[in-house]
Amino acid sequence: MSDYQKLYHLLFNAITDALEALGRLDVPAAVRLLENAQIKAEEIVIDE
Repeated sequence: MSDYQKLYHLLFNAITDALEALGRLDVPAAVRLLENAQIKAEEIVIDE
């Protein structure tokens, strides 16, 4: 079973960082942050 706390923190931090990037109007960085977090979360779920 997945460690949902770990996944929550991973995604929450990525969302926070993406919102900060959007505040700087850096849309490409925000997209990259969210895509990377999605990939990491999917890898964690698959590996478990």
